[in-house]
Amino acid sequence: MVEVGQPAPDFTLRSHDGQQVTLSQFRGQKAVVLSFHIASFTGG
Repeated sequence: MVEVGQPAPDFTLRSHDGQQVTLSQFRGQKAVVLSFHIASFTGG
């Protein structure tokens, strides 16, 4: 588990348009916001 103040581990996800996005791509940015909508696009 990541503790407060520690950097998050690098990971890769697919964006809404299918592109692979890696957390390290945003290194140096002021903030990164992740929003998970698990069932929003499943049709169920």
